[in-house]
Amino acid sequence: MTRHEEDTERTFAPLPPAHGRGFAETWWGRAWLKALEDTALDTAQVKTGRRLARAGAVGAVSVRPGRITAVVQDRDRTTHRADVLLERLSDDQWDRFVDMAIERSGHVAALLDRDMPPHLVEDAAAAGIDLMPGLGDLEPECDCGAWDHCGHTAALCYQMARLLDQDPFVLLLMRGRAEGALLEALQTQHGAPAREAAPGARGVDAHEAYAAGDVLPPLPAPPALGDGPGVTPSLDTEAAPPAGVDPSALEYLAARAASEAHRLLSEALREGHERQPVTSEPTASWDAVRLAAGKPEPDVLHRLGEGSGRTREALAVAVSAWRLGGGAALSVLEEEWSPEGDALARARAALESAWEDEERPPLRARANRWTVTDAPRQLRLDRQGRWWPYRKERGRWVPAGGPDADPASALASAAAEAVDEL
Repeated sequence: MTRHEEDTERTFAPLPPAHGRGFAETWWGRAWLKALEDTALDTAQVKTGRRLARAGAVGAVSVRPGRITAVVQDRDRTTHRADVLLERLSDDQWDRFVDMAIERSGHVAALLDRDMPPHLVEDAAAAGIDLMPGLGDLEPECDCGAWDHCGHTAALCYQMARLLDQDPFVLLLMRGRAEGALLEALQTQHGAPAREAAPGARGVDAHEAYAAGDVLPPLPAPPALGDGPGVTPSLDTEAAPPAGVDPSALEYLAARAASEAHRLLSEALREGHERQPVTSEPTASWDAVRLAAGKPEPDVLHRLGEGSGRTREALAVAVSAWRLGGGAALSVLEEEWSPEGDALARARAALESAWEDEERPPLRARANRWTVTDAPRQLRLDRQGRWWPYRKERGRWVPAGGPDADPASALASAAAEAVDEL
């Protein structure tokens, strides 16, 4: 065995069927599928493989350096062993990869977060290390006798894209390095003495300071939070309120502010929480909807509708959107925009791959909205590339569910309940 060569193998349990969803959500998962689709000579076999993977016909997937293996079941219940081979990187290439990653400490942080940003792959390519497979790199082997990609090896590749979405270290294992060995090499190099500073140099290099962050003492434990924000002070006093001040409305505003502060702090302290993107800057109109979502007294609700320029019905729809996704959902409800360039290409590609040809609904496009022509349903695309389902109710389009990366899954949820009355 050569230096660092490993016989490490990881086995992944069969994944459930993927009805109504795409196979790759990360850019590296999509790059893996592009290598398959660009290489396979028979597109019909690629479609067969996608159908088999979508139906859950791929068994446990074994991943080891240079090869992935799984048993795939045909529609007639016959089974075949499918293998896909990918060339392993040499020891010299892995040494250069470790050196490159350490020179740019952000690459190490990305790997530890199970992320593979494009600039990491680009920097590796500049150093002569191709991490992502390209045209002809995915070599098929199947006991069905096919000499090119068959439905079985294509199904294995589609299943592999789902595994890559979850953990890019799976790809690095195929290229020849198990996660433990790679992280050990990175840690060993991180612990090496820093280079001697040049004469006259002062301070610490920013990259070195960031890379040394793992040697700092851990932060103290966050404070414990109660179940709620506590009781706000009562403004019901014997003194008459100043002119123009509504005590009940002011009490409600204070209570909602305390509740929102408690929510934001709880989310920030929750492990693994990722803040949802906001598509636009919050406005007074948005804040009126947020306050209305807290179910205030009728007088306060009426003032919020008037202040935001919404009728009672329009405010109810806006509140429904807010409860599904906050400001991002409200932006999708009220903002119409036209995707262009890469955004439009990605949207069309997602719609093309979401359904089989015979299952695809007829859609009419206008700006960022795709309407089903034979049903009261609609898909709306936000600026982050997510799809929001809508349904038509009493002549008005209303939100019918939260966002989804796959348009088929989003559209399937458009049969949701009607908008709640305020």
